[in-house]
Amino acid sequence: MDDTLQILDETGKKVGKAPRLKRETLLRMYRAIVSTRAFDDRCMKLQRTGKIGFSIPNRGIEATSVGGAAALDAACDWIAPHYRDFAMMFYHGISTEGMFDNMFGNCDDSAQGRQMPVHFSFTEPIKWLSISSPLGTQITNAVGIAEAMKRKKEKGIVLTTFGDGSTSTSGFHSGMNFAGVMGSPMVFLCQNNQWAISCPSEKQTMSESYAIKGEAYGIPGIKVDGNDVLAVYKAVSDAVKRARAGEGPTLIEAVTFRMGGHSTSDDPSRYVDQALFDEWEKKDPLTRFRAYLIAEGHLTDESAAAIEQELADSMMAAAKQAEAKPRPKLGSIFSDVFETMPKHLENQMGECISHFSERDEAVDEKGEFPL
Repeated sequence: MDDTLQILDETGKKVGKAPRLKRETLLRMYRAIVSTRAFDDRCMKLQRTGKIGFSIPNRGIEATSVGGAAALDAACDWIAPHYRDFAMMFYHGISTEGMFDNMFGNCDDSAQGRQMPVHFSFTEPIKWLSISSPLGTQITNAVGIAEAMKRKKEKGIVLTTFGDGSTSTSGFHSGMNFAGVMGSPMVFLCQNNQWAISCPSEKQTMSESYAIKGEAYGIPGIKVDGNDVLAVYKAVSDAVKRARAGEGPTLIEAVTFRMGGHSTSDDPSRYVDQALFDEWEKKDPLTRFRAYLIAEGHLTDESAAAIEQELADSMMAAAKQAEAKPRPKLGSIFSDVFETMPKHLENQMGECISHFSERDEAVDEKGEFPL
């Protein structure tokens, strides 16, 4: 992959010019990667013990998410993500407890328990479009957001992310074509983790890369080492500058590898050769970045271990807080459709609450379930 942008090699040594970033930013990037690992670990334990129903592992792809997130301005930019980008939220300081609220579907869940876990939606501290299960839908939404901001003369841009499998959806092609024609202020970030559940890239496309697909829509394409957080930052940062300057969108292909199942419901050992896992374990983005930060004097083995322990403890505490909260009120399933609830829905809500109250004395007249 001679055309692939790389700054840190597999051992964390510089092989290219590193972007000038403050120590605080570098450590923020590192903590976001470690946070994602800790969150994944906690969610896996919660799912395996039956406390939550589902999660999406992120191990192996965190550098792509963090590098992209670090290039954005949270005050004005939007993220239209897919479901494997937890590290973007951690980089921008989204509440860990708020994320666990969604995993449990409790009363403080922004989706009020109506979605599967992992379908996060936030407006602060970054504008984060709700995650959607159907592939590619966020791409066309992202173009719409970008065009709205352009027409309103706002300075923000939109970063939309998606996996290699999503490049086979109509949303990808429609979004790319629309953005190319309109010169939309946005960045397309393809997280090529090489497997769309059990479908490998060689059965996904006959193109020589995903980056080259931009040519069909008049959009420049860049290929980057997705396990090199500095290279991803550089590629996305340059693309953001282009978009903000009115020069249109960029397609970035981040080559990485999903070191686990598609979800907690998936067993990758049934379709991925163990030799591939062994090969990519040597390219681990966390190990690589840690080695670089230690070499640059920003971290020590001791401080790195302390950060890992601190964040593991914070994940456990946040999960316990979220788990202790009650479920959403039963009546909430009728809300948020109309500004003023019509009479027929009021009647249905009353009948529903009455039915469950008769079946379960613990449901009160407001439709509140017990823990």
